[in-house]
Amino acid sequence: MSKPSSSTYRILVLAFLVYSLGVGYFAATRPKGSWRSPFSWHPFLMTVGMIGCMGIAAVTKKLGGYLNTKLHGILASTGFMLSLGGFYAIYHNKNLYERPHFTTLHGKAGLALLVMTAPPMLVGGIFLHPDWGMDKTNQQYRKLHKLFSRIIMASAWGTAMYGMYSMTKDPVELFLFGAPLLILAPFTLV
Repeated sequence: MSKPSSSTYRILVLAFLVYSLGVGYFAATRPKGSWRSPFSWHPFLMTVGMIGCMGIAAVTKKLGGYLNTKLHGILASTGFMLSLGGFYAIYHNKNLYERPHFTTLHGKAGLALLVMTAPPMLVGGIFLHPDWGMDKTNQQYRKLHKLFSRIIMASAWGTAMYGMYSMTKDPVELFLFGAPLLILAPFTLV
């Protein structure tokens, strides 16, 4: 998709905020309907980080310009840091209950995605930053950064959906979690 209009941009930002905070909380309280610390911080922080912040970062970058490029980097980096908090929450929770780490496809995919998110962030901050980027005009780096980041975001959204599926098989809950992502995908990932 091309550059969103200002009204479309506002709607997308609002949608990502409402989704990530609301659905993040919803996922954090599954399957029993209550917050279970520290586990509940995992889906909440991962949803706010990988879907909310990074989704807003992607649509902000589409606006173009110096300020939006900087805001894009700040939002994406904040999303990464929140995701690290979500990782810490689940890692700590597994240690508390003496459970093995990374035994499920969701856990392995989540770890791989977290590791794969760092390079685009570093490339953006070191090579593409509009103030001091060593190669900020290199179109090949920009193209690869964009492509790799979109693949990571799409994979993160799928991993989140898979994580939700592991907590509930209720089709209504799964629909409420997944349908908004399908609606937001063309505006964000394309």
